[in-house]
This record gives sequence, structure tokens and C-alpha cells, in this order.
Amino acid sequence: MYYRIIRNDIRKSKATTLTTMLFVAAAAMLVSLSAILIVNLTGAIDTLMTQAKTPHFLQMHSGQLDKTRLTAFAEQNRKVEEFQVLDFLNVENAQIVIDGQSLADSVQDNGFSTQSGAFDYLLDLDGKVITVQDGEIYVPVTYMKDGSAKTGSTVRVGDKSFSVAGFLRDSQMNSLLASSKRFLISPGDYAEIQHSGSTEYLIEFRLKDLSSLGAFETEYTAAGLEGNGPVITYPLFRVLNAISDGLMIAVILMASVLVVIVAFLCIRFTLLATMESDYREIGVMKAIGLRVSDLKRLYLAKYAAVAALGSILGLALSFVFKGLLLDNIRLYMGESGNPALALACGILGVLLVFLTIVAYVNRVLKRFRWISAVEAIRFGTAQEKPAGSGRLTLSGNRLLNTNVYLGLKDVLSRKGLYATMLAVLVISSFIMIVPQNLYTTISSPSFITYMGIGDSDLRLDIQQTGNIEEKTTAIAQVMESDVMIFRHAVLTTRALKVKLEDGTEERLKVEFGDHSFFPVAYSEGRRPEAANEIALSAVNAKELRTKPGDSLTLLVDGEPRALAVSGIYSDVTNGGKTAKAVFPVNSAEVMWSVIYAELADSSLVSSKVTEYAELFNYAKVSGIDEYVTQTFGSTISSVGKAAWASMAVMLLINVLITLLFMRMLVAKDRYSIAVMKSLGFRNSELTAQYYARSVVVLIVGVVLGTLLANTLGQLLAGAVISSFGASSFKFVVDPLSAYVLCPLIMTGSVFIATIIGTSGIGRIQISGNIKE
Repeated sequence: MYYRIIRNDIRKSKATTLTTMLFVAAAAMLVSLSAILIVNLTGAIDTLMTQAKTPHFLQMHSGQLDKTRLTAFAEQNRKVEEFQVLDFLNVENAQIVIDGQSLADSVQDNGFSTQSGAFDYLLDLDGKVITVQDGEIYVPVTYMKDGSAKTGSTVRVGDKSFSVAGFLRDSQMNSLLASSKRFLISPGDYAEIQHSGSTEYLIEFRLKDLSSLGAFETEYTAAGLEGNGPVITYPLFRVLNAISDGLMIAVILMASVLVVIVAFLCIRFTLLATMESDYREIGVMKAIGLRVSDLKRLYLAKYAAVAALGSILGLALSFVFKGLLLDNIRLYMGESGNPALALACGILGVLLVFLTIVAYVNRVLKRFRWISAVEAIRFGTAQEKPAGSGRLTLSGNRLLNTNVYLGLKDVLSRKGLYATMLAVLVISSFIMIVPQNLYTTISSPSFITYMGIGDSDLRLDIQQTGNIEEKTTAIAQVMESDVMIFRHAVLTTRALKVKLEDGTEERLKVEFGDHSFFPVAYSEGRRPEAANEIALSAVNAKELRTKPGDSLTLLVDGEPRALAVSGIYSDVTNGGKTAKAVFPVNSAEVMWSVIYAELADSSLVSSKVTEYAELFNYAKVSGIDEYVTQTFGSTISSVGKAAWASMAVMLLINVLITLLFMRMLVAKDRYSIAVMKSLGFRNSELTAQYYARSVVVLIVGVVLGTLLANTLGQLLAGAVISSFGASSFKFVVDPLSAYVLCPLIMTGSVFIATIIGTSGIGRIQISGNIKE
């Protein structure tokens, strides 16, 4: 019986049934995709880091190395399971030529290494530890993706040529946010080219218990061991590997939650529209003795069937699209290692959507209790009691067109009826604008200020070289006399020791210089301005348990100095553990220097990059736009795809929901329409009233959605971004996209749907709908 009823009902309302199924399918697809992507991303990262045996603690070091002392420390420390020191040969990018094209324009620190013997393995694209032969070279996978190299390509380093035998995954340096990239060669070839660059040491430890990482780091610093470089730990390696695809998944997850809400609202529309069209039949069934539970079962059976079909379709679509979205994860990190779990989570997500929809439909169907059999048989529609309409009279209207006024009056009189459509439009605006704002923000040059990098035209890095201070001064002197340099700032990083509350000491990398020219973003407080002030990165502030106004004691030139914390800023560079100050220091050696410059004419960036790269071959010179593209390009691309996909889904939903709502209104207002026709209103005038209703609800929905997108949306996006290490997040809004393009697209979609949805007004007859 239920099968025949469902089949006949679907045949009678094919469009409504198809629309409902599409809503359910969209919600199920996004939920399933989110679950599958999350499981695959976390699983792929775990698999990669397990196969590679990623170090728990990495100290990068340039300069003299006392390996005997390091070995003794590792043997005596009970927390250490394995220890090794790897050589990393830094070579100037201009000296690395792939198929005739040098890497001079790369913002990465490219270098060469041999395969590790204990842990921190470099893997091939099958996840196996690479064994490289003389004359062969394995290239970072990022250069495969951007087309710089392919299998069989020739890589030339100085006078030595290599043949690309394949590509490698590096659990430490896969991400573009990791500023270094390792090329893998044989020990014999490494010895041949060792004169071509400077050696940096990777001092690596694996611990018996990862939970003791913080205590081990303190012990390493207290031992006074090598530390001329950044420290990176296992949790940060996970973050670096996750950030690009993680942001895309976060956008899809946010969209999926909101689309599920919209799906519920849409199902509410279809249910109310169906109940409205079946109103007299419902009255007849109640009059002949059918119980409310029987009526509910009839409708619930249909919507359960539609929800089941939609859920299955959504699950199938998630499998279709998951391959495209998983391509980047598979390329950089390989398979997750648990496809069955990903499949199970996807199915579980869809099942949850199905059960929630059935429960929601059951709740909406409680309206049957309040339907009067007599009223339903007599009028064929629900009789409403307009609220607040008495204040608005047609005779009092002096400003608006009569039909526009009547449309506005209807919206104000039946607020509850229009609230559902308004909610859908608010959510639609939110979903369309937030991902777009996130995309424009992370693709904006100013986004790097949330990552701990100043916004400028040029950036010069001086590191992994001798006499850094003298070389930095030489560049600054040239910039002083360069008329095309509007202003510049020299920032040098030195390692000082900070005294903790328990009396122990910890190494703190402090960046000295004028921080007012090219400031980073501060989540709390401000930049340091006085000699007794210091600003901390968010990671350091959390570990040191400090906030603006607190005091820190640093050992400066051998003497303790109390400094006030002036602010906390975002930073994901150098392990995210940095500080900024302006006071002079004499004793601590310069670890590295950064020079920012702003040009008088920003169109000269390219020529200035070339000029300074030729003048100072020991410095890594890059234009800030190119730096952003190369560093965040993959992340920007991923979020961009998610943003455009969200917009496409919401446009489809806008059209369908407006179409359903208008048809429901026309069905509900049959009696009113017939009465107005009898009073002389033409079909075009009645249609204009419905256009006015749509426009009123649309304007309110877009305004509220835009406000929420720039307040709540910014908070949600900021929470996601801050989980990757960047605090104090604020949207960089593209006004044309957020305030013109999105509202225009929404207006167009709603207007088209309104035209189609109100096309039935002309078919309503006076004689068939006015009854006593």
C-alpha cells in the first residue's frame, strides 16, 4: 500500500519530489565529502610521517658543530630513542638549473642531501624509502606539480649534471610553507658538489614518548648545544602538512553544516506546500476517522523514501568528486592507509543526515493535530489571522506603487510564513560570501602579516652564509643610496636566553630592528617601541604563559634584563617561536637577517629583484607578490575551488527554494487571488505583488547575510586560521565580489525563480476558488 501511495504521489508532484531529493543529495554529498576528506587527510599525514619516521625534534644549525658533545647528550638523555645529524647542502638557486631553467626566481631554500640511515627518510611516490644511484637525483614533488621537472629531466648544479630518476615526498619539507626543499642524491655525488654551497646541519631526535617533547626542548637549551637556526617539532610538521588541504576541508565542512540546515528548511517548504495542496483531502481523511498517526505515516513514508534516494545519490556524488579533491593529498602525502574507515565515515555521515531528516519531517507533521476537518473541507486552505496588518492601510499609502505596497504589506502581515525563506537567503548569502572573503584574504599580499612576514615590495633573506652582519650592512648601504627605494628596514635575528619561573632557561630567537615600517598583525597589544619592551609570537606567548603587560627576564650581553611584553603577533615562520625587540645587543651572534623594502614605483619590482640578486648573490631576493604565490599558492588554489563550489551550490538552492516558496504561496493564496481578480486586478498586477514580496525578503536576507558573513563568518574563519598558527585574523574584503557580484547573482537567481513560480497565477479561476 505504501509503495502505491508513494508512487502515485511522486507521479503527481514530480518537480517537488525531485527538488526535495536534490536538497537531500546536496547535504548528504557535502557531509560525506567532509568526513571522507578529513579521514583521508589525517590518515595520509599519519602514514607519511610514520613511513618517513619524522623527527620529533629538529634543530637546524649553521656554523661549527660539535658532534661528540651532541652524541654524549643524546646517550645520556633518557627521553631520547634515536639521534642523528644530517648534512643539508644549501646551494644558491641560480646555480640549480632544471632543463635549462634555473631556480633563481624560487623563494624556497633549495639544497641537497643524502638518504638518512636511521629515520627522517625521503620517500618515493609509492611511499618507499628511496635508494639513489650515482648520477641520479630525486626532486621534491612540488617541482613535479608546477611542471618544472619530469622524469628524465636534467638537473645541473655547477659543473655536475644529474638525471631525474623520480620525485620524493619529504615529511618535513613537503609544504610550500616550509621554506626549504631537499633534493636527494647519492653520497658520492654529494661529495662532488659539496664545494658548490654551504652546509647546514639538521640535528634530529626521536623521543621514546612524544608527550615529553616540551621538557626535552628545555633540556636541550639548558645544555647549551648548537642552536643557530630554527627549531621545528613534530606537531608543527603535522600542521605544515595539513594547512593547505585543511583549509579547503574546513570551508567544505562549514558549507556542509549550513547546507544541511538549508535542506531542512527546504524540506519544510515542500512539506508545507504539499500539505497546502492536499488540505481538503487531509480534512476529508480526518473526517472519515483516520488518526493523526495514520496520516503522519503516509507522508513520512514518502519523505523517508525521497530522503533515502537523495542520501544514496549524495553518497554516490561524494565518491565522484572525492577523487578530484583527494588528488593533492595523494600527490604530496600518498594514500591514507585506512580507505575502509573513510568509506565508513562517509556512509555514517550520510546515514546521520537521513535519520535527522526523517526525525525533522516527523516533527513538522505534528501540524496535522491542529488541522480542523470542517475548516479544511469548507475552505480547502488554512485560514490565517494576519498579525499587525491593521497599521498598514492602502488609503494611507502615498509613496509606493499600489502593487508594491500590497506586497510589502503581505510580508509584514505574515512574518512567520516568510521567515523560512528569509533564513534560507541569509544562509545562502553567508555561504556565498564567507568562502569568497576567505579566498580574497589569503590571496591578498597583506595576508602574510598574519603569518609573521612584513608587507613590502621586496624581501631579502641573508642566511646560511658567513659574516651575515657585514653582508646585511652592505645591502642596507646600497639601498640608502638607491633613489628607487622609498624606504627599507633591516631586521636581524639573534638567540638570547629567557629565564623561566622555575629558574630554568630557554632559548628565544629575537628579531631586532625597526618594526614600525613593515609591521606584522598583532592579535593583542602592539609592536615594541621602547628599549624595555618585547613582543612575542603567539606560540611563544602560549608556552611562556604570558600576555601583554607581563614581564620577562632575558639575558642580554650577560646581564639579566626585565622586559615588558608589549604585544602578541601571528607567526608560522621558524617554527612559530620568535620575538621582536628594538634594544641594542652586542654579544649574541646574528643567526639570519631579513631586509624589507618598499619601492617608489611598485611596477619596478621584477627589475629590482633581478638587480639585487645579481649584486648580492648570497641573499635570497624575492618580490613579495611572487613570495605569496610560491608560498601560499596551493592553499589559495584549494580555498578558491571550495569558494566557487559553495557559490554554485547555493545558487542552485536559491533557485529551487524560491521556486518552491512561490508555488506554495500561490497555492495558499488561491482564494485571495480569486477575490482580487474579481475586484479587477490583472494577472500582471498580481504577479508584481509577488515580485515585491521576493524583493523585500531578498534585500533583508542579503543585508543580514552580509553582516553575519563579516562578523560571525570572520570569527569562524579566524578560528580555523588560528588553529594553523595565525592569530588576529581579519577579512580582506573585495567590495566588488562581496557587495556587488554576490548580491547581483542572488537577485538574478531569485528573480528568475519568482517568475517561474508565479506563472500559475493566470490559471487560477474566480469561479473555482470563491466559495461560501
